[in-house]
Amino acid sequence: MLTPERHQYIIEKIKQDGFVKIQRLVKDLNTSESTIRRDLSQLEDMHLLKRVHGGAESVKKRGQEPTISEKSMSHPLEKKAIAKYAASLIEDGDCIYLDAGTTTLEMIPYIQERMITVVTNGIQQAAALKDSDIVTYLIGGRIKKSTNALIGSQAIENLSHYRFDKCFLGMNGIHPEWGYSTPDPEEAILKRSAMDLGKESFVLADSSKLGETSFSKVAMLNQATIITTGIDSDKEAKYKMKTTIKVVKP
Repeated sequence: MLTPERHQYIIEKIKQDGFVKIQRLVKDLNTSESTIRRDLSQLEDMHLLKRVHGGAESVKKRGQEPTISEKSMSHPLEKKAIAKYAASLIEDGDCIYLDAGTTTLEMIPYIQERMITVVTNGIQQAAALKDSDIVTYLIGGRIKKSTNALIGSQAIENLSHYRFDKCFLGMNGIHPEWGYSTPDPEEAILKRSAMDLGKESFVLADSSKLGETSFSKVAMLNQATIITTGIDSDKEAKYKMKTTIKVVKP
């Protein structure tokens, strides 16, 4: 098969499924892994896809945010590994902020019945924390339907009354030059405020978020430690120049 034909097949497959694995392309196109990796690199240079660990996915629009159901189905094993490591950083007596999001939600099974206090803007987080017998405060605000997050001026005002030992945040985009970003300006302000109120901040993000930028800037990279998975050594080095990054294995 000629290169343009392979490229067209890959693009159509990603449009159809949103994600494609390298090994699947090797089988479908009856070619070598090195050829497929070269194809993906060329298509990424043309901004037609984004390479991620083990394959490629569609390019996200900066102002577009997936729903919570879409997020929950994306990279589940990576999220569990990230969440487990993040939970191991919490000590008894800590007061923490737990951001709304599917990866932070995965932390809760690993912190059940811990002697900690949690503040969150996530409706699902609050319910799971209550069931886990953890002292929990849910800030007020406007409910964001797509993500079940509480945001807006009331949320920011409520958040300002607390101080945190550790903040755990989700993020849509993490870029070595442009920092942390998210599609919603109101949510960006809330995340930034939480960072400012914490002694330490940790951004939990699967490998698909790395190299991405979204509409609203949250902060520069050095304002938080990144916990992620599936990043190659060259990309990891770029981030290590700007902040601390912990790469865990799924």
